[in-house]
Amino acid sequence: MEITTHLYNEDGTEWDVFVNSHHEATNYHQHSWRKVIEKSFGHRTLYLAATNSNNEICGVLPYVHMKSRMFGNSVISLPFFNYGGMLSAEDSVTDSLLNTSRKLLNETGVDYIELRHLKMFDDIVATKQHKVTMILTLENNVDKQWIALDAKVRNQVRKAEKSGLKAVVGCAELLDGFYEVFCRNMRDLGTPVYSRNFFGNVLAEFPDSTRILSIIKDGRTIASGLMTWYKDTMEVPWASSNRDFRELCPNNILYWEAIRFAIGIGAHKFDFGRSTPGEGTYNFKKQWGAMPVQLYWQYLLHNGVTLPEINPKNPRFHFAIQAWQRLPLAIANLFGPHIVRYIP
Repeated sequence: MEITTHLYNEDGTEWDVFVNSHHEATNYHQHSWRKVIEKSFGHRTLYLAATNSNNEICGVLPYVHMKSRMFGNSVISLPFFNYGGMLSAEDSVTDSLLNTSRKLLNETGVDYIELRHLKMFDDIVATKQHKVTMILTLENNVDKQWIALDAKVRNQVRKAEKSGLKAVVGCAELLDGFYEVFCRNMRDLGTPVYSRNFFGNVLAEFPDSTRILSIIKDGRTIASGLMTWYKDTMEVPWASSNRDFRELCPNNILYWEAIRFAIGIGAHKFDFGRSTPGEGTYNFKKQWGAMPVQLYWQYLLHNGVTLPEINPKNPRFHFAIQAWQRLPLAIANLFGPHIVRYIP
């Protein structure tokens, strides 16, 4: 059967029909994330769709073009998120999508193309395996899940509850509290913060599959996360807590309440997000019973070009991170969104 790959610029209906039918689809393959990226960051999106002789979509590959002096010129599937990459119905579709991608590499003049996959495609020879995502298989009810938790985790959740911390689930009405905690946490980590508008766009585009979960102490938000779910998987890709209240274990009750929510909506898996094996966030997620699942970041490169190293461990960014941590919060919040839009 003849396969044709083209830039997809329709309303997303046919795209999502294919994505929803594919067993390897992730949340971020949904077409509405394209709208979030365009509205929030203004980047050019290049969404490839492969169609068969019946003009039916049989493969998709969402791309975002990112260009800056500091972070380079690249096409990525997808920046800002853990997943993206290619979905195809068969090998011939994969070949068609990759051939078109190689043409994009040359025609757009980018330094490289990056695809973030949950499986390795053998036709792409340049691959990084430096990150894993941590997945917790959920029990079918909250009581069983509680019993399955490590005793230390249960004690930390109980401590938070005894400290008077309360969980609230909502939508845009909780955004200000979420964003206040998120901004400070990002500054303390030395990372420029996303704009408030970005999170507002996520909530607006996914009203039926996103919620904000906030932990409240005496009327003040001290921890918060934005939950999103797709098919059988729940995740909290953006979560933060106020370090001034660390001894009250707000992070622990935040994730426990998110897990309770996930079980309540019928999710089978809880995705704690990507980590580097052996580091602090990895160990935090592992104590909940989450298991590592390998991530494959694969690259299409020009001859002689080395793999990109846009990460906090790159010495090139070390002093910038330290300087950002010392900025007044108001300054970090003002300039952060203008910088982070170029960090994939």
